[in-house]
Amino acid sequence: MKLKTLALALAAGVALSGVSPAMAEIRIGAFTSATGPASFLGEPQRLTVEMLVKQINESGGINGEPIQLFYYDDMSDASASRNFAMRMIEEDEVVAVIGGSGTGNSMAVIPVVEDAEIPFVSFSGGVEIIDPVREWVFKPPHTDLMACEKIFEDMKVLGLSKAAVISGQGGFAQSMAKQCAELAPKVGIEILVQESYGPRDSDITPQLNRIRGTDGVEAVINADIGQGPAIVTRNFRQLGMEQTLYMSHPAATQGYLETVAADGEGIRIPGPSLLIVDTLDDDNPEKPILLTYRDQFIAATGRQPDAFGGYAHDGLLLLVDAMKRAGTSDPAAVRDALEATDGFIGTVGAIRMSPEDHLGIDLSSFVMLTIRDGKWVPVSE
Repeated sequence: MKLKTLALALAAGVALSGVSPAMAEIRIGAFTSATGPASFLGEPQRLTVEMLVKQINESGGINGEPIQLFYYDDMSDASASRNFAMRMIEEDEVVAVIGGSGTGNSMAVIPVVEDAEIPFVSFSGGVEIIDPVREWVFKPPHTDLMACEKIFEDMKVLGLSKAAVISGQGGFAQSMAKQCAELAPKVGIEILVQESYGPRDSDITPQLNRIRGTDGVEAVINADIGQGPAIVTRNFRQLGMEQTLYMSHPAATQGYLETVAADGEGIRIPGPSLLIVDTLDDDNPEKPILLTYRDQFIAATGRQPDAFGGYAHDGLLLLVDAMKRAGTSDPAAVRDALEATDGFIGTVGAIRMSPEDHLGIDLSSFVMLTIRDGKWVPVSE
């Protein structure tokens, strides 16, 4: 398995920050899916974490102590995620863990961190990561349930009430399909048909044809990550389907935009403000955070950031903020400080945790977006 250990607190980082090499470091473990099928999630997260740790150490660390980051690439394998979590705790002796590009990766790690009583800040979207509330587990990313809520809210605005759901077979996709199916009758939406496709399917027209043949379908909701959304979009247009097409928020990326090209025109998707930061009002408290992250990420990588990198940004800085407020890296104290977070501004907006809420964001953190002339724009424009 691929291992990459980053001792960014040492050598140049210490010299630039003016911290004595003899000073104790804060040992933080991180894991993402930088390679494998979920690399489109994990690689921007890895780049973001490395960039921010370097910046933090050059600025003096946390409470005067530098970060020593132990990073592992789980290669999109949940079993590897669990094994690396055990290694981080037992061998690297970390005081906190961040990461988990996919819901399955995060869920695999939760029993390990709970047993060790180590704070874990997840980068994943599945609502089951924090519902029910788990004492040592937190996460800033939007959830699959929130995506369903935002889509159904938008359907109501458009006067639509009957939908089809087509999903992949991965952890996030199945979870979102389930969340949408359970939520729909509570908010006056009827799911008329549900279809799914496999990870190797390159043609999804049979499933879409069954949806097209179902009377009354007004909207089609795709719940998936990876290449699935682009394939669904292309096949949907090839079939000349005229229903309103919704994507789930993991598709709100520059990669999806470039892949679908003209086929993406008019699709609707709940997404982060990061994608439309230039359109935000100057008095929006998120705007300087988003601009700084975007510009720093481009400078460091030559690439545009996306929501996944943004989730890593928020996860790491949320942990750093908690350590600063706690005045220590003691795991129990940091856990308490995370739970007391109130008004931390990240790429997802203002985060307010509580003993009953380890997510800390509401539906207002989502923006309903569409593609117009090859660009992400708010549907309100």
